[in-house]
Amino acid sequence: MNHETKEATYARQGFGHAFDIEGKTGLLIVDFVNGFADPAIFGGGNIAEAIARTVPLLHAAREMRWPVAHSRIVYADDDSDANVFSLKVPGMLTLKEHANASAIVPQLTPEKGELVVRKNVPSAFFGTSLAPWLSMHGVRTLVVAGAVTSGCVRASVVDAMQYGFRPVVLSDCVGDRALAPHDANLFDMAQKYAAVMRSDELLARVRG
Repeated sequence: MNHETKEATYARQGFGHAFDIEGKTGLLIVDFVNGFADPAIFGGGNIAEAIARTVPLLHAAREMRWPVAHSRIVYADDDSDANVFSLKVPGMLTLKEHANASAIVPQLTPEKGELVVRKNVPSAFFGTSLAPWLSMHGVRTLVVAGAVTSGCVRASVVDAMQYGFRPVVLSDCVGDRALAPHDANLFDMAQKYAAVMRSDELLARVRG
């Protein structure tokens, strides 16, 4: 039986190389809305802690004048855009434009000039204006916070990489309703798609 650790296996096969934080930095906050903050709806796990850690991150991003984008899941009032995502998770159809559960949490309320994209699939990039908006603002490195790590965060990170942005996932600013998928997806993103670090490390690097 092979007792090699997963870390050793990935390293031996050449995964997990580091990349530098390069060029202009932007911030993407994925689906930190009331429904994902509430354990009775779509929340739980470490999502509340991730939201709390994102508050000072967003403040710092605004101080440094980073382009900031937020995403929400929003379905049509008549469910005309129901899809496979809502088939798998029917409760997603409750996330309408004016539903409280779909509203961004008050402590992260977008300010003037920040982009808010509406989506009805996991990725904040799919079918939205996010990629051209980031490109228009000259973003090269994209810092990512949000929920959930194994779902909409991961999907957005994969698309960010595919569009040529350098994703930096902040491990203390992303959360999931269960910790096992959170940890597994942080490991996997670090090996294949993104840099993964804590918010204090990221801010020290960009300020330094």
